[in-house]
Amino acid sequence: MALLFLILTPIIAAVASTLVRKKTLPLEIIAAIAAPIELISTIKIIHEVFLNKSYVFGSYFVIDSLGTIVLLTVATIGFAAGFYSIGYLRQEVKKEIIGFHRVREYYILFHLFLAAMFSAIATTSPIIMWIAIEATTLATAFLISFYNKASAMEAAWKYLIINSIGLLLGFFGTLLFLHPKVNLAADGFVSWSTLVNNASLVNPLLVKIAFIFVLIGYGTKAGLAPMHTWLPDAHSKAPAPISALLSGALLNVALMAILKFRNITDSVVEVSFSHNLMIFFGVISIAIPAFIIIVQKNYKRLFAYSSIEHMGIMVLGFGFGGIGTFAALLHMVYHSLTKSILFFSAGNIFLKYSSTKIFNIKGMLTSLPITGVVLFLGFLAIIGMPPFGIFMTEFYILSAGIKNYPIIVAVVIFLLILIFIGFLRHIINMTLSEKEEQTPIGESNFLTVAPALFLLILFIIISFFLPEPIKEILNSAAALIN
Repeated sequence: MALLFLILTPIIAAVASTLVRKKTLPLEIIAAIAAPIELISTIKIIHEVFLNKSYVFGSYFVIDSLGTIVLLTVATIGFAAGFYSIGYLRQEVKKEIIGFHRVREYYILFHLFLAAMFSAIATTSPIIMWIAIEATTLATAFLISFYNKASAMEAAWKYLIINSIGLLLGFFGTLLFLHPKVNLAADGFVSWSTLVNNASLVNPLLVKIAFIFVLIGYGTKAGLAPMHTWLPDAHSKAPAPISALLSGALLNVALMAILKFRNITDSVVEVSFSHNLMIFFGVISIAIPAFIIIVQKNYKRLFAYSSIEHMGIMVLGFGFGGIGTFAALLHMVYHSLTKSILFFSAGNIFLKYSSTKIFNIKGMLTSLPITGVVLFLGFLAIIGMPPFGIFMTEFYILSAGIKNYPIIVAVVIFLLILIFIGFLRHIINMTLSEKEEQTPIGESNFLTVAPALFLLILFIIISFFLPEPIKEILNSAAALIN
């Protein structure tokens, strides 16, 4: 029943939001009710997976340990983004940037976005998963163009076209896995277990070709370089809570799809094939942001390029294997929390300064005392400074590759140093410079501060103390991938 509540709640919330007329308060109430229901349902599913290794609901929905980790990130960020959206949109309405109809459109698409991600994670069918991930593209394209500016419309079209082409390649790769010799279920339903059970019947060369298409296709959605070109534009133009969901949740869903297909590939061909491909895309995804972050002038784009970098770190961990797999999964959780903290902070900065240019942000620690501290701590966390959790996950990922790939590890360390230097320069300019006299002091409202504080406290806690159920599920997911 928990999964039924999880998927139906955002759908019902979206339908209910369409019925609201004239006042935004009912829309806020719907979002405030839906968010905790989704998070509580996720916690119940996590408990079930901890006890039984998987959560099964009928024939068409199963959540394994890998899906649980991704679900945890989506539900947690969705919960925080739901409440942050209330405070953020209130300020947008107060400034007369948007009106009631825009707010209603936002909440409808916000709930549908969550429903699509929950469905993609829970389904047992790779075809339905592809449909659900494509549905996220349609929902978020309108959210990226939310402000109807020319640059936002351009970013939305770029996002829609590049991701649709990428997912089309991913779908072609999926079809290649469905070799004519594969024996389908009696009802013709194609499930992940069907593909795994019939993997030995598929031609190895065909599997290699299929995985390359899947990796490029879903890698586009996951923001892997060089297919990443849509991501900085989309994340910088979307409303701040949507940027948090794009970086902290959606990228993980796409990466989960790649890992599921990699399991099938590794059972047919030598594991070095998929591992080397993932290492290649991982290094490229770290290298490109490293040089762009140094010269970046827009703080939302700065955080977007950081997302590309961290997806590269995760893929690198999965490519190295061993302890790197466990570290990459835990890195996924840490990155989701920290990147959402940064994008929520970015939303508060925009509400205060009405600019996304780093040059225009002065004296944040004075003008936005809470957000300034949260942003600085989020910066320390995202670049992997000890004692934050990302330091340990990056350490273990690099440790996993030092024996077999010493040159690659050395290159990655150099790139991470460049990223640290670039990030540090920008954050210091934003937080420690002197405040301009005309800039008022204080945050917009409680709801624009509390979600980021909630995620920051949660991140700090799990950096030092990882709950036993989560640790067990991470170990199970790592074993499944390895």
